[in-house]
Amino acid sequence: MTTKVAVVGATGRLGQLVSRIVRESDDFELVAELDSRAPLSDMLAADIAVDVTVPGVSQKVVDFAVTNGISVLVGTSGWSSERITSLQSRIADTPAIGAVIIPNFSIGSVLATTFAAMAARFFDSIEIVETHHASKVDSPSGTAVRTAELIGAARVTHGPVVAPHTDQRARGQQVASIPIHSLRMQGVVARQDVHFGGNGELLTLSHETLAPSSYEAGILLALRATRTARGVTVGLDKLIDLTSGLPR
Repeated sequence: MTTKVAVVGATGRLGQLVSRIVRESDDFELVAELDSRAPLSDMLAADIAVDVTVPGVSQKVVDFAVTNGISVLVGTSGWSSERITSLQSRIADTPAIGAVIIPNFSIGSVLATTFAAMAARFFDSIEIVETHHASKVDSPSGTAVRTAELIGAARVTHGPVVAPHTDQRARGQQVASIPIHSLRMQGVVARQDVHFGGNGELLTLSHETLAPSSYEAGILLALRATRTARGVTVGLDKLIDLTSGLPR
């Protein structure tokens, strides 16, 4: 039995990719592709709604899906911890569905973010530089915000990072005390560098997306997880085994 999928934001880059993956899969059926002019009611025939719109629209899409008992996969940036907490409270009243929020569908990106959280306890000077294509409308990116939040959580017993002169605009936007610097440039898909400064040393964790094909495995993994999701799941790291095969 196939799972019926509606893609909201289907004319965008990521939306076109999601639609193609759904069409080519054996276990999903694409029943609706919604653009900015389509009524949200067009998704009502779906078991899963995939939201790949823009930050200003995403909340409305998710609210409509949840209200109508449709599980939702969110690939749109801009979901702050406060907004996620609100969604968790709301979806608790609809236990038969789930919401999966993925700031970045790239396996390499989620690994780099995980490594950054692991390193966070060992350095007090940490800053993030993220670069995306010039047409990306939001900054900082959802991936950078997620990385900063995980770093902050890993440092809960260590306190905030050392980030001098953050009152100056050129020092970036602080998330969980970590300065994030956003670049929007032609010729780039996506890149993130997390810089860790220590006594006499510098560690940089970098990940660069060279082509949208890097998202394909993560999109399919997230789609399959959304079929059985309950409650709210945040991050591709929650869907993959990051510890299997490690020495003990």
